[in-house]
Amino acid sequence: MTFDEIKSKLVAAFGPAVVLREETSGLQPALFIGTEHLIDICHFLRDTEGLYFDFLSNLSAVDYIDHFTVVYHLNSLPYRHTLVLKVELLAANRSLDELPEIPSVTSVWRTADWHEREAFDLMGIYFDGHPDLRRILMPDDWEGHPLRKDYKDAEKYHGININ
Repeated sequence: MTFDEIKSKLVAAFGPAVVLREETSGLQPALFIGTEHLIDICHFLRDTEGLYFDFLSNLSAVDYIDHFTVVYHLNSLPYRHTLVLKVELLAANRSLDELPEIPSVTSVWRTADWHEREAFDLMGIYFDGHPDLRRILMPDDWEGHPLRKDYKDAEKYHGININ
């Protein structure tokens, strides 16, 4: 199934406003969707005959300073097609006390558990509804999120120089 056919099925099921825009210039075309439709779209992509996106192969996050983008790489193993979904999150407030928030897709794909924990740990994105959202790579008491563009390296950790 082609990218346009998959997009057409989504538009037929959810209406034309479900796709905010598309990106076709990269290696893999991507559909941008809003956070309010994320879970319903993911269930639709997984459960619809002919689509059956049964595998979340990767979830990553990108910091563009003014917003974050969460990227979902989906695969249908039996039908051998792929899809990239992207969700943009505003980052007007970059405070560590108020993280950008997006619904967790762990209820759709269990593999999202580890991917979302990594994006939380390194980028500071809060996945609402995640069953065990805690750091996975950095120590539990680490301050900040090291892959953010505004991250400042700590000089010491527990009294030990790290620079």
